[in-house]
Amino acid sequence: MRCIVSAALLLALTACSKTAAPAQRDGAPVDAVRVGLPAAEAMPGAPAPDAKAAWVGNGDAARFGFSGQGPLLSVECRSGVLLVTRHVPAEVGAQALFALQGGGHILRLPVDATSVPGVRGYIWQGSLPAVDPGAAVFNGAFRGTLPGGGMIEVSAGEPLRAVVRRCGAHPVSGAAPVAGTTD
Repeated sequence: MRCIVSAALLLALTACSKTAAPAQRDGAPVDAVRVGLPAAEAMPGAPAPDAKAAWVGNGDAARFGFSGQGPLLSVECRSGVLLVTRHVPAEVGAQALFALQGGGHILRLPVDATSVPGVRGYIWQGSLPAVDPGAAVFNGAFRGTLPGGGMIEVSAGEPLRAVVRRCGAHPVSGAAPVAGTTD
């Protein structure tokens, strides 16, 4: 009887102990855990080699990018002010100059890391009055350079010109030109 009780006690203690750890692969991190990606969020992919980015407009906003993907650049009119957004990640609290050059015009637009509803993280955003002489860079194709955001080649587009034209028709009173504009 004593043997049966000892065996039962030993069996009970064995059942309470941890199972043996699985063998670890060479070079794998200790205690690594696999995490699944959200199913609702599409993975960004590279555009097809022959794909061309283009402007798409919807009234007071124009977006430049590849079909089926998020915008690379957007320009929106808000009460006579052009809100320029470069859709690349920015560090919290960062500030920079977004250098835009094209059509004989140069614009050095101050931009800040901004949290935008519906967008993960922070992206670059700046503004200038639509009647600012520097806004003329948006009349044709231009090139933009942003520290940490790389260079973007932007084609001319009627949706962008239409937004700038409509926004300039409603200038904001007392708006000062952006420093760093050159014709």
